[in-house]
Amino acid sequence: MLDYISPVTLVEWVENTAPFLFLDPSPPPAKRLIDLDFVDILRSVRLGYVWPETLTEYVEDYFALCLSAHHATVATFIPTDVDSKIRGLLWKDSKEPASHRRMFEFALRAMKWPLENVSRRYTQVAGLGPVSGHNGEQLSVLMGALQAFLKNEDAEFVARARAAIDEELRREAIEFVTAIETKGLELDALRIVASITHNVGDIDQGLSYWSKHEMYNDVRADYGRLAHENTKPFGGVFAHAAKVYKRVMSAEGHRHYPLRSIRGLRQSPDLLLPLGPFFDEWGSIVATHASVNDETRAETLGAIITGSRKIAGQKGYFRAIRGMQDALGQAKIQTLLKKLPNSVRKDYEDAELRKAVAISRESFESSMKKALHAAL
Repeated sequence: MLDYISPVTLVEWVENTAPFLFLDPSPPPAKRLIDLDFVDILRSVRLGYVWPETLTEYVEDYFALCLSAHHATVATFIPTDVDSKIRGLLWKDSKEPASHRRMFEFALRAMKWPLENVSRRYTQVAGLGPVSGHNGEQLSVLMGALQAFLKNEDAEFVARARAAIDEELRREAIEFVTAIETKGLELDALRIVASITHNVGDIDQGLSYWSKHEMYNDVRADYGRLAHENTKPFGGVFAHAAKVYKRVMSAEGHRHYPLRSIRGLRQSPDLLLPLGPFFDEWGSIVATHASVNDETRAETLGAIITGSRKIAGQKGYFRAIRGMQDALGQAKIQTLLKKLPNSVRKDYEDAELRKAVAISRESFESSMKKALHAAL
């Protein structure tokens, strides 16, 4: 009905990167997708969901599917690319104001979906709920809703959308301020810096789908470019965080392409990457997890060795190598290296790599804490 990715294909993509979400053999509830949560939405489509015949209901259910696919995969090794649809296109394809309201209510429910089985990239220090990159995706969806409500001259839901955006941004700001003001939370502060800088960038991406009409000027002034020159809203917290991110964490913001082809890393949520560069524990998990065989361990070791040399400035892959070393010992590491091409083994012996990997976790994390204080 819409000239978009077919629902079945979209769910196949999700299952490819997160097969552990489809282990429940029980049938999902027999309801419309917009009335379900994300796992049941994905399972319903996989089991042959009968789509509504009307365009309005179809768009609503397709929107629910896209949000589900995005929530399920954005922190996996292969995110599904539906950003343009949930931020802009589906809000435009939905023509009825009442439908926009239903989509918005669904988006609010989606903000409460759990992260435990789909991400290891979230942080919480102030007790206000986890801060993660998922929140940025959610905020960009709310921006799509706000655009629709402004066009519809729906004052009630303009106010509701603004309130939801404000509440989320204030929550993230409090988490950041709490972390930087509390001794011992320096690493959490850096994780939050990475998440919230990403999140306000997603707001800018959401705004990019809007026209330049003057009806949107106030929204751009309140929410646009918060990581840059727009320092008035929220006390300039997000611009402050972005400066720290640029000085300390920006090299870790890459998309981990070296790991995308390793199917053995997709078998359990335990293996999902945390926020870089703090990968020591992840390397240890890969080294010892029951679902990971030696072929996958060797493939992962090879990928992070190669990636550590190709991605300028990053430190996370060095930490992952050290985590694997500490968990397995040098003898086992050498056994894994024998499964890899000569060029990778040669890279492993590179003096700069060995020097970086030789730094203990304690020393590395201490250096990151000092870098935070220097950036602040």
